Amino acid sequence: MIELSVYMLERIGIIVIFAFLISKWRPFQSILYREQNTSSKLILIVVFGALGIISSYLGIRIDNGNISANIVRIQVEETAAIANTRLVGVAIAGIFGGPAVGIGAGLIAGVHRIFLGGYTAIACGISTILAGIITGFLGRKLHVEKTFSYRHAMGIGILAECLQMLVILLIARPFEMALNLVQIIAVPMIFMNAFGIFLFCLIIKTSIAEERRTKATQTHEAFQIAQKTVIHFRQGLNEESCYQAAEIIKQATGVVAVAITDQHGILAHVGEGADHHLTKQKIMTKLTYDVLKHGKIIKATKKGEISCPHKDCKLQAALVLPLQVHQQTVGTLKMYFTDGAHITAVEEELAEGLSKLFSTQLEYAEVEKQRKLLKDAEIKALQAQIHPHFFFNSINAISSLIRTDQEQARHLLLQLASFFRSNMQGARQMRIPLEKEIEHIEAYLTIEQARFPNKYAVKFDIDERLLKVLVPPFTLQPLVENAIHHGFKKLKNGEISITARKNVEMLEIIVADNGCGIEKTKLTLLGNQVIDSPNGTGTALWNISERLKEIYNYRGKVEFKSKENRGTTVKIFVPIDD
Repeated sequence: MIELSVYMLERIGIIVIFAFLISKWRPFQSILYREQNTSSKLILIVVFGALGIISSYLGIRIDNGNISANIVRIQVEETAAIANTRLVGVAIAGIFGGPAVGIGAGLIAGVHRIFLGGYTAIACGISTILAGIITGFLGRKLHVEKTFSYRHAMGIGILAECLQMLVILLIARPFEMALNLVQIIAVPMIFMNAFGIFLFCLIIKTSIAEERRTKATQTHEAFQIAQKTVIHFRQGLNEESCYQAAEIIKQATGVVAVAITDQHGILAHVGEGADHHLTKQKIMTKLTYDVLKHGKIIKATKKGEISCPHKDCKLQAALVLPLQVHQQTVGTLKMYFTDGAHITAVEEELAEGLSKLFSTQLEYAEVEKQRKLLKDAEIKALQAQIHPHFFFNSINAISSLIRTDQEQARHLLLQLASFFRSNMQGARQMRIPLEKEIEHIEAYLTIEQARFPNKYAVKFDIDERLLKVLVPPFTLQPLVENAIHHGFKKLKNGEISITARKNVEMLEIIVADNGCGIEKTKLTLLGNQVIDSPNGTGTALWNISERLKEIYNYRGKVEFKSKENRGTTVKIFVPIDD
């Protein structure tokens, strides 16, 4: 029994080698990750079935109680049987591959064992097929392929071996020889095969755990790089943003060079070859055009595949990744190496992750761009709403002054021109100096006060040190207009105060009036949504609030305070550091 156990232990070494090799094999990994398909199952049936056949040929001969470790060549003598690790392969196939793979491998190994001969041939063949069925269903029921439970796997293996011993006793003849055989082989085969299954599970579990750690490290590294580049890729594909992003990627990945292109030319090249891979140069290589065309990562392992025309170029290999926006390839990211052997599976998987992350960042940049365009459209719509009635009312006021006060009429025309000039400039810019916004208000107030003399007074209290601080255009004029047209409807002596001061690191602008105020029910809605009211919709206030959040990443804000018949105060906060 000890001698047989030693021989069996030697055969287990084959299982260990097999386990290590198969743990790196994609079809087997697909089974473990439940990415099962018919082709991968068929491949595994053949492979594990072949392992069963090999195990049979490596079996230990037992003839009339005599043990021989010679390899079986063609057939087993009629008076002989073999002790082997065949059921290990079949059991593993069933445990990790499920019923279909277990039955398939069991059939291949079992039928072969029948044809191999010996007085236990039929019994061992049938027990092998049964082992494939039982291990397949038990493995799936106990989820061993997910838990890698040694206890469950070894238990299933022991059950399969015990079943084989029972079938030998029931079928093999003469019975005396079968009984003698079982007494010799039962303990070594049961425990050694269980040990083989244990080693297989241990190797697979260790290999998968190591792969998961590697992927976790890659994911962490990819996210770190993405976090550093997000501020640049959010600006879209331009020379400055791409250069900064390429610097970060090169430093983080350790490649010899990084290049970024759009659909037409090189936007940035950092590292080796920067002396001849020049910015603004047209794309030279078919490699890049293929990535732009097909939207897939392409690996070049030879200098000829890169096709650099510079004869002294040291770039010998590259990974070219597509940068996509809404499934359209808009550019490429190229990671260069000095040797094709340096492009390992780790680099390829990291590159694939970076490609997806950078594409997501570019999509976000496109969304930001579209959002800003929408805001511009809202501003233009707001202007279009203001212009007609304000323009015609102003012309009427000026025309009435032409005969009575030509100088005043001329002054109002200049102010009207200044007002519309400010409108045009504001529509083209995201932010303007505070002094320009004040000039815009003054032009508006001059015309309005000419139309309604002595109806209201305006007081400015502006800290001159803040005049150069940038603010979104059309931020203050709608507030002043609301005070005049809504706050002073029933008031003859209206007062408006406009204050600008520094509040910690914020520019605080206060527009206050002593008008009729705002109803409590509507006050909480102002700036948060468009409201339904006979006096207006609050679109301008909502627009101001949204633009402040958008431009200053929620650091800019607007606050409303009002009491009926006691006036309204609006405070705008703008970060000064921006």
